[in-house]
Amino acid sequence: MNLIGKLHRSFRMLVILLATFCLASIVISAYFLYTGYKQEMALVETTGQAECEDLKLLPYRSAELRTPKPIDPSRTDPTVLLFVESQYSQLGQDIVAILESSRFQYHMVIAPAKGDIPPLTDNGRGKYTIVIYENILKYVSMDSWNRELLEKYCVEYSASIIGFHKANENSSPSSRLKGLPLQLYNNVALRDCVVNPRSPLLRITRAPRLEQGPLPGQDWTVFQFNHSTYQPVLLGELQPHGGRPTPASLPRAALHATVIQDLGLHDGIQRVLFGNNLTFWLHKLIFIDAISFLSGKKLTLSLERYILVDIDDIFVGKEGTRMNVNDVKALLETQNLLRTQVANFTFNLGFSGKFYHTGTEEEDEGDDLLLRSVDEFWWFPHMWSHMQPHLFHNESSLVEQMILNKEFAMEHGIPTGMGYAVAPHHSGVYPVHVQLYEAWKKVWHIRVTSTEEYPHLKPARYRRGFIHNGIMVLPRQTCGLFTHTIFYKEYPGGPQELDKSIRGGELFLTVLLNPISIFMTHLSNYGNDRLGLYTFANLASFVRSSTNLRLRTLPPVQLAQKYFQLFPEQTDPLWQNPCDDKRHRDIWSRDKTCDHLPKFLVIGPQKTGTTALYLFLLMHPSIISNLPSPKTFEEVQFFNGNNYHKGIDWYMEFFPTPSNTTTDLLFEKSANYFHSEEAPRRAASLIPKAKIITILIDPSDRAYSWYQVWNSAPRE
Repeated sequence: MNLIGKLHRSFRMLVILLATFCLASIVISAYFLYTGYKQEMALVETTGQAECEDLKLLPYRSAELRTPKPIDPSRTDPTVLLFVESQYSQLGQDIVAILESSRFQYHMVIAPAKGDIPPLTDNGRGKYTIVIYENILKYVSMDSWNRELLEKYCVEYSASIIGFHKANENSSPSSRLKGLPLQLYNNVALRDCVVNPRSPLLRITRAPRLEQGPLPGQDWTVFQFNHSTYQPVLLGELQPHGGRPTPASLPRAALHATVIQDLGLHDGIQRVLFGNNLTFWLHKLIFIDAISFLSGKKLTLSLERYILVDIDDIFVGKEGTRMNVNDVKALLETQNLLRTQVANFTFNLGFSGKFYHTGTEEEDEGDDLLLRSVDEFWWFPHMWSHMQPHLFHNESSLVEQMILNKEFAMEHGIPTGMGYAVAPHHSGVYPVHVQLYEAWKKVWHIRVTSTEEYPHLKPARYRRGFIHNGIMVLPRQTCGLFTHTIFYKEYPGGPQELDKSIRGGELFLTVLLNPISIFMTHLSNYGNDRLGLYTFANLASFVRSSTNLRLRTLPPVQLAQKYFQLFPEQTDPLWQNPCDDKRHRDIWSRDKTCDHLPKFLVIGPQKTGTTALYLFLLMHPSIISNLPSPKTFEEVQFFNGNNYHKGIDWYMEFFPTPSNTTTDLLFEKSANYFHSEEAPRRAASLIPKAKIITILIDPSDRAYSWYQVWNSAPRE
């Protein structure tokens, strides 16, 4: 009995101890939960925002993380099929702009009412890896035959769909997408957008990321779903006073998905759906990431971005617009700051020595501090007197100007071996002024330059590089700062326009969509309100906080080599008619005229009688041929070979000045153009309105003619 009593007392003590331990655990847990909650609330109250790192903000945190259906990009070409409402629709143009800027191949068609689709395969291979609908309703309202055809293609060829839904005043408060377990709530106003860090499609977009404040517009669509195939990508809160009634079934307290990813677990097709257009900058980022993910990274952008900031017109500028000592110190400090965000960042200074010490006393002291800090920067030459090179008609005058600038550089210890130069107003770079290229090489040993004019200034996404006469020409970008942009409050359109450009706008997109960007700024942007420093310090910070891009800077020659490694197809230039672009005419020598370009071409082929036709045409008094070439006789052979790289000045020298530009017709006969792969594109670019004449005869007659030539040739 004593033993049983002892066991009973021991058991009772054990129960009491366990109960005490449990109570203590509950108290301790409650304490830490309470204090953790207080710390979290204090952080929110202190910063004025909900930190995205706390995944409790996401109502979908408790949902099981699903694996997307695997994508096999090997069965399709890396091309996008784009259905637009019209060729003029704004969203359609925004999509095209991103595809073209990213250099993604695409085929655009107008979305028909019945949903007819173009051929999707070619010889057993899929033609498109992604199908994009500007209006997702055109997809879900397709007739059953075409929709089944498209969806079967997507399943068999591992293609995906991206769609946009932009609500309007006629949209019902809530609706469903036919055939998908998805509920849409339209025309809602949102704020405080957050990126879901668990989204599998994120690549460039940094997460977690919170964009505070109202989202643009009150016409957002949010998605609700109860199927595991859907994963939210972008979420936002309802605005407390959105201006429009919110559907009663839509809870106010929760975050709502405005971009969702369909993982393909419902019907085998992966989709990404947007509840608005691309006006919101985060939509652009996620759109690019969606293309990369859904194409199996066949359509993707690198995470490396190279930027070079040129400061033109050093020592140039009227009094009151130049840099003083404090401005130069700020330039050095900001350069050091930027090096923490942009690897090897260095400002690149372009100088015109003639204007040294032509400012106020304070500005002249700024000039002196710049020269005492010469080793802190990279330097490149402008023209000595900042004159436009195309105004110099002979090479010797250009050489003289360059020598003056070089002597100034050597006198003040400015490096002269960077191999980079920029012409004032980009004059002479494109259209090519041959004398400029020759003078650059003789005096400065230039290997690289840049211009915003090739092939045209606008649209900027079409700017390209080329190599001419041994000099690599890179595309140059603007950043919204010009010589007159010196005060923040006087920025065109207001300061908010500059901030908008930096925070997801045009300047941000330039960095996002171009692997290499050379930005043009001016001396005046670094005095007064120092908008140049403000712009690039904030841009680098925003890129770093919003994206996973890695920013770097390279010296100009290395940067050019990198550019043509990325884009070897741009090595050869494609000449345009300078008279077709007013900006090109303004920086083209007045001694040159487009009247020396032919009005029609006789392109062959060989052994069809083109020489006889050439002679017959010359009998007409108003028809004038090119002058004979010492190497190829009556044929210039410009568009089909290496002569093309000599430039249009060389080509136009073969044509006399017509006595009457209205009635006289210049022409060229080169029979080798017919079978040249390059000639059609080159000719269409330079002389797009020229007529084409060819002679088509029986191939057997041509073969017999060739046989006669071969048979009559002397043999050893």
